[in-house]
Amino acid sequence: VQLQASGGGLVQAGGSLRLSCKTHGIAFKFHNMAWYRQAPGFQREMVASITSGSDKNYADSVKGRFTISRDNARNMVYLQMNNPKPEETAVYYCNTNARGQEWWGRGTQVTVSS
Repeated sequence: VQLQASGGGLVQAGGSLRLSCKTHGIAFKFHNMAWYRQAPGFQREMVASITSGSDKNYADSVKGRFTISRDNARNMVYLQMNNPKPEETAVYYCNTNARGQEWWGRGTQVTVSS
């Protein structure tokens, strides 16, 4: 199982950025997916999740600004980040649970400048 996150970079506060995660080795359409983030000195936290049936859940801090989506035909999950804040600078990871364990991508750095 491989998860390849991409799309990170430098973005100004109030701008927008879209993260992508390509998956390999799972029957993607049957799996729930999630985005997490980890800032230096902080624990990894869930940002957004989407079930195989496309039910979505968000951390309170990102509701109304971030949107998670999936494309089952392309085995991709996305995180649209609108109006990000400097305190959301972190490494963003995609995640799934498959074959009885958690799987993590390598992560993509998002830096939000003020």
